[in-house]
This record gives sequence, C-alpha cells and structure tokens, in this order.
Amino acid sequence: MKEFIQTLKNIWSLKELRDKIIFTLGIILVYRFASYISLPAINLAEVGDLLEHYKNQGGNKQGAGLLGLLSSFTGGAFSHASVMALGIMPYISASIIVQLMGMAIPYLQKLQKDGESGRNTLNQITRWLTIGVCLVQAPSYLTSITQLFLPYAQFSSAYYVEPNSIMFWLPSIVILVAGSVFAMWLGEKITDKGIGNGISILIMVGILSRLPEAFVQEMAVQNGKGGMGSIMILIEVIFWMLVVLLAVVLSVAVRKIPIQYVSRAQARGGVNRNLMQGARQWIPLKVNAAGVMPIIFAQALMFVPGLLTKVDESNTFLAGFKNVFSWQYNVLFALLIIIFSFFYTAITIPVNQMADDLKRNGGLVPKVRPGKDTADYLDDILSKITLPGAIFLSIFAVLPAIVHGSFVQTDAFALFFGGTSLLIMVGVILDTVQQINTYLLNHHYDGLMQSKLSRTTGY
Repeated sequence: MKEFIQTLKNIWSLKELRDKIIFTLGIILVYRFASYISLPAINLAEVGDLLEHYKNQGGNKQGAGLLGLLSSFTGGAFSHASVMALGIMPYISASIIVQLMGMAIPYLQKLQKDGESGRNTLNQITRWLTIGVCLVQAPSYLTSITQLFLPYAQFSSAYYVEPNSIMFWLPSIVILVAGSVFAMWLGEKITDKGIGNGISILIMVGILSRLPEAFVQEMAVQNGKGGMGSIMILIEVIFWMLVVLLAVVLSVAVRKIPIQYVSRAQARGGVNRNLMQGARQWIPLKVNAAGVMPIIFAQALMFVPGLLTKVDESNTFLAGFKNVFSWQYNVLFALLIIIFSFFYTAITIPVNQMADDLKRNGGLVPKVRPGKDTADYLDDILSKITLPGAIFLSIFAVLPAIVHGSFVQTDAFALFFGGTSLLIMVGVILDTVQQINTYLLNHHYDGLMQSKLSRTTGY
C-alpha cells in the first residue's frame, strides 16, 4: 500500500501527466452529465426506466438482455431516452465497417499504408460514415420507443409532442445524431489531450456506471433471503475478482516467436561476412488477437434465431433462443464466437506481409526459411493458439448465463461476470495503465504494475 501511495504521488508530481488525467476526468464528467439530458419531446419524469416498462409489459428475456447490454455501453442513456442515447456505438460500427472494407477495397488498403496522412483520411471517412450510421440507427431507436417500449396509447403522458408528427421525428433525429457526434468528439479530445484511448474510455465509463446500481440490487435480493445473503455476496465478489484476473490473463497472453536479424559488417581485408546481431527479438502473437470483436459479431447474429419462434411458437426448443440465459441461446452463441474468432484473426493478422517485412529487413525465424516457409510457420502457430483463445473467449461470453440463477440472482449483475462488458473494462484499464507507466518510466519513476507480467507484456 505504501508503494502504491508513493506511485500516486509520483503521478501527481508530473505536471503533464496530472493535466492529462484532470482533462480526461473533466471530459468524462461532461459525457456523464449529457447522458442525463432527455430528448425535448419526451417527459423524462414519466418515462422512468424503459427497461422496467418493457419487463412490466411482458418483454422477453432476449429483448431485455440485449437492451440491457446496449444500455450498459451508454451508461443508461439508451434506456432513458437521452440525447446521448446512441452514444459512441455508431462510431464503433463505422470503424468496424471501414476496417472490414479495407480488406477488399484497394483505395482503403493504400490509405492504411500511407502513414499519418492515410490515417487522417481514414479517420475523416470514419467520421462521415458515423453520421450515416446515426441516420439509420436514430429512426430505429425512436421507432422502438414509440411502438415497443413506450407506445403512445398507453404512455401518452410521456410525450410532449405526438410521436406520429414530423415535429417529433425531425428534431429528435437531429438531436440524436448531434449527441453521437458530440460523444465522438469528446472521445477524440481525450485521445489527443488526455490519457488513454478516448472512445474506449467513454464505453468503459458507461459500463462502470451501471455496476454500483447492479451490485446494490443484487445485495437487496440476497439479503432478502436471510442470513445466507451476506455469505453469498462475499462469494460473488471473490468469484468476480477471479473472473477479472482470468480476463487480464486472456487479454495479455501472447506466444512469442523468436526472430534474429542479419547485418553485413565490413571485415578486415575488405571481405564481407554475415554476422548475427547479439540481441534476439520477438514477434508477440496474442492468444486472443480478435479481442471482443467475435462477441460483437456473434451478438449481432443472435437476433436471427429469435425470429424462428414465429415459425412455430409452441416449439419449446425454438423458444429457448429468446432467452439470453438459456442453454440453446448460449451454445449457439459460443459456437459463433469460435467461428468468428478464426475469421477475424485470419483477416486482421497478415502473416504473409509479416513474413515479407521480416525478409526485407533481414529478419528470420530460427530454423525456418524466409518467405513462404516463414508465413506458413506463423500461420500454423496462429491457428494453434487461436483455438484455445477462442474457446476461452466463448466461455467468458456465456459465463453470465452460467452464474445467473446458480448463485447470482439479478440479470444486471450477472452481465458483469463476463462477456463484452468485462473484456472491454479490462482491456481499457490495461491500456490506460500502460500509458501511465510510460510517462512514469520516462521520468525514472516506478510504474503502477511492477511485476513479471507487466515487464514481459508491456502492461
């Protein structure tokens, strides 16, 4: 504890780092304040929590669970009809689209290789595409409010303007788009002048803002059962800390491929000979190279099985796909995550380009011929480590369903035991700690995480 307090003093003593942290906290406060501003056409006092309205009207587990996940990314703004209801997710969607299109469109591939100027152009394309995504998502969000969650016939007092009029739709769409663009601007400001990746930090803050409320609800339910409630809460906290530890291991686990570089040195007498450099370097191949993207892709496709219930509503097996905590839903969910892990890793890790760059720079993997043999070797290693990484990732994704009902009683708290939310939180915190460590080490201070793990992985 004494060393940790000293580290905090070191952080505060560095003016540049202190200013960046204060700036980041200020932007976060602005973002959280904006998430509580409701749309002008909706009476927030009458709205309450859209999730509660939905459950009270008999909403199914799938809708409530998916809406809860979206709401967690925006810190509750999605479920409270806020001007920031769309949050930063349209920007994330646009970034994914640009990344995937970059695999097929030569112009985008060229921009990716053009250095700083190419990145600036890609960022500008992503910003414009974000507005396009917002123009699609905003009407969909308003439709879900006016027809599904808050139908005008039942909740007429929740609207200042009739939702079928142009005076409701046009201003609301413009405000939702502006709110999402404002969130994107805040995230970029954190990246430029603050600490950490701004977009990721805003998502993490939205997720963490729901944790205290979820924990209090879980405590209330457990304590209502009698004397065993406090013991169960303690067990849940210990298990949650263990899950977080495993998530950290999954995020930083790498397979190091040793490489050596060949340099030509002028020997005495004018004869050239190959000399191996003394320092050996490594290519770190992450066990979970795809990150949370397989979970996001799989989650998007899990809307489809729920539609099969319309074919035969009496079929109990198909009905299970409407419940995010059912075994049918989670088995299919886990399989899709494994498939997408291999797919996303294959399109984002260019082993052929890595092999060509090594050959061009005089690098080689010991006992492996440069060129195609090196590419095949890297691809083989990547395939072998992706399988356990994908299985581990799928277990994390379905862990909320495993703990729900067994000892975690509330839906909201169960979502923090795995899935996208936990992995995003762990990844963002590790990235931010790494940047803080860089500042401290550059000024000859000890970092926040002085351990063998941090020294070998950079975290």
